[in-house]
Amino acid sequence: MFSFLKKKKALKEIMPDAFVDIHSHLLYGLDDGSKSLNDTKKLIENLKSFGFEQFITTPHTTPLVWENTKEGITQQYEKVKSELGFSTAQFRVASEYLMDDSFLKRLENERLLCLKDNYVLVEMSYINPPIQLYEIIMELQSQNYQPILAHPERYNFYKRDYASFKKLKSAGCLFQMNLLSSTGYYGSGITEVADYLLKENMYDFVGSDVHHSKHIDAFSNDLKIKNIDKLEKLIPNNAFFKM
Repeated sequence: MFSFLKKKKALKEIMPDAFVDIHSHLLYGLDDGSKSLNDTKKLIENLKSFGFEQFITTPHTTPLVWENTKEGITQQYEKVKSELGFSTAQFRVASEYLMDDSFLKRLENERLLCLKDNYVLVEMSYINPPIQLYEIIMELQSQNYQPILAHPERYNFYKRDYASFKKLKSAGCLFQMNLLSSTGYYGSGITEVADYLLKENMYDFVGSDVHHSKHIDAFSNDLKIKNIDKLEKLIPNNAFFKM
């Protein structure tokens, strides 16, 4: 009767201890994430205060925007890991690959940086999906990669087009939810889509997608989703990536 009087939970309150984050932009100087070693240290310190224990940082590989190479990413990773004094178990590296018209060519020429084994984090443009989307997904699988689509709730061209989400899942994509989507940080429409995908059990993993201090601050925001119980059951799935 008085459920409206219940105190709302903040996102940081439902984060478990020993959480493994599989999506972040903590390597400074590579993309729109951390800008300095001091930024990286502060971001990690704050995330640890929420229960984060291990980090797989995933700088963008985005043609014409962030032209990161596999060699450049791994070189910066080794530098930053040494500067932080972290072990490989605490701090690992992969990449968030943009699936675009050039992605099939990339698959021909290099092995991708994976989160673990063959699990690779991919994203799409926020304007429209690539014309060859399903060809790309098939080619990834033919090369024994398991694609994990980053933040499907944020692609506005799929808003309320739930059939497309189901088609992507049927094609073999796993889904990674951005944790901040549960707080309304990206807008109420994105939170609504995230809530639907949670309700339908379509997510496989979660990630912080932390770039800067504003993202850290948003962990103190109240949860805006209805399916909080589903999110609380989903978060532990990230233990799959624990070292």
